[in-house]
Amino acid sequence: MRYSAFRLLKEALTGHRGWRPLWRDPEPQPAYDYVIVGGGGQGLATAYYLAKVFRKARIAVVEKGWLGSGNIGRNTTVIRSNYLLPGNEPFYEFSMKLWEGLEQELNFNAMVSQRGIVNLFHTDAQRDAYRRRGNAMLLAGADGELLERDQLRAMVPFLNFGNARFPIKGGLLQRRAGTARHDGVAWGYARGADRAGVDLIQNCEVTGFRIDSGRIRGLETSRGYIGASKVGVAVAGSTSRVMAMTGLRLPIESHVLQAFVSEGLKLTIPGVITFGAGHFYVSQSDKGGLVFGGDLDGYNSYAQRGNLPVIEDVAESGMAIMPMLGRARLLRIWGGIMDMSMDGSPIIDRSPIQGLYLNAGWCYGGFKATPAGGYAFAHLLATDTPHETAKAYRLDRFQRGYVIDEKGVGAQPNLH
Repeated sequence: MRYSAFRLLKEALTGHRGWRPLWRDPEPQPAYDYVIVGGGGQGLATAYYLAKVFRKARIAVVEKGWLGSGNIGRNTTVIRSNYLLPGNEPFYEFSMKLWEGLEQELNFNAMVSQRGIVNLFHTDAQRDAYRRRGNAMLLAGADGELLERDQLRAMVPFLNFGNARFPIKGGLLQRRAGTARHDGVAWGYARGADRAGVDLIQNCEVTGFRIDSGRIRGLETSRGYIGASKVGVAVAGSTSRVMAMTGLRLPIESHVLQAFVSEGLKLTIPGVITFGAGHFYVSQSDKGGLVFGGDLDGYNSYAQRGNLPVIEDVAESGMAIMPMLGRARLLRIWGGIMDMSMDGSPIIDRSPIQGLYLNAGWCYGGFKATPAGGYAFAHLLATDTPHETAKAYRLDRFQRGYVIDEKGVGAQPNLH
């Protein structure tokens, strides 16, 4: 819904008391055809596409807290499709195309900003690897440019091109990549799903699953029993705990990923920059803060807080390519619980229990894949067949030996 300038002025002068809630706050019905567990980006997008694209009805999303209280509201907002392997690149490019039309689709300002991303390289071997990745991107219909040192220096002259510890030799640029407002994405999908008839049920924690003869029958929740013909689980770092209630053990570990925001600064960084000799990535928010992150904390955890050694490592990596960071004050730090699969790529598949479906293992890719992940999961729930771009994300690939060992996804857990 669009509002006139007069309406905006009127609300500002009258204490903003005339706005309506973006979505309803319904009581749970006794039963639904589809129940999505998890009110984050993946869950909300799934419900939206299930109702809007696949024309399904009697859909509910159940969330243990408030909508958007998990990783969708605590990430570094990067969107990109600069992947290498055929199991990943077409999927993330599909997501990129959905991002490009998302605000028009939802009629909601998600602040999608295609400001570009550049992956720095520091060695000849790394340049060759990025050339290969860039060619794979082009073959999948994405965009990619390999920049030599002088081209890169003209774009981001503030990087340390001098006598650096890790000399910068160039970078792989994807101009269509960028950032989006994480909260806006959650709110837009939530409003869209609500208007399509989906019940968004907050403060409704799943406490158990009712399974009969190998088939899902419904959910036990903190707000009572809810019957369901099909259940899709999209709960990110809580996947192992939730699925343990069904008796299933998954090839997933939960790790803490920390992120950081500096004080507000004048516009400095035009897009997203990643360090090639360590794990560090940085962009600048519209409020001026530098938003950056790095590697996982080196232990399994369900806590939304990390430890100091990772903070030190991230700061050192940033200083290695951008010494001026040392003058910026850190404003805040937060942690998200990452559901890390063993090959760094997601799982979108049916579970061994009939009627129970899984959306998990996103590692670093959950936010950037919000549109495609939701679309592909909705396709699976509606048709019982995988979406064309998500056929590789099978649960049994680890058993079958068809892993998607993708360097471009970010950090991966240590194999045990």
